[in-house]
Amino acid sequence: MAILLLLAGLSEAAGRLLPVVAPGSGFSRARAVALLACGAVVEAAVFALWPLFALALTGVIGPGAPAGLVWTPGLAAPLLLAAVLAFPLLGPVLHLVLFVGVGAGLAGALAPAAGIGWWTAAGCVALAGVGLGVAVEAVRRLAGRLNTAWTPAPRT
Repeated sequence: MAILLLLAGLSEAAGRLLPVVAPGSGFSRARAVALLACGAVVEAAVFALWPLFALALTGVIGPGAPAGLVWTPGLAAPLLLAAVLAFPLLGPVLHLVLFVGVGAGLAGALAPAAGIGWWTAAGCVALAGVGLGVAVEAVRRLAGRLNTAWTPAPRT
C-alpha cells in the first residue's frame, strides 16, 4: 500500500512540477529530480494522513473513535491520476473532480466504520482534505520563498 501511495504522490508532484520545469525555465535536471522526489514523499504522506484525519474528526463529532480506516488499493488507485493537474486550463478542474471522487469513496468506507451517516462522513473527509491541503500549500509557499531568498543571483 505504501508503494501505491508513493506512486500517487509522485504523480501529484509531477503534475505540480511539469509546468514549472518546462524547457527554457532554467531548472537543472538534478534540481528538478530532487524537487520531484521531495514532492513525492510529501504528497504521499499527505495522502496517507487523509483517512486518519477524517477518522479523528469522526471521533470529535461522534460517540467515540472507530477502530480504524486505512487505504485499500481500490480506494487509492485513482490517486495515480493526480498528474492531470499539469494539463493547461482543464487540469485544476480534473484534479478537483478526481479528489471529489476519491473522497466519496473514502467517505463510503468511513461511514460504516465510524457508525455515522454517509453525509457526515463526507463532511469529515472534506474537512480533513481541505485542512491538509491548506497546510501543505502554506508549507509549499514558505519553501518557495525560502528557496528564492537563499538562491544566489545568476552571474552575468
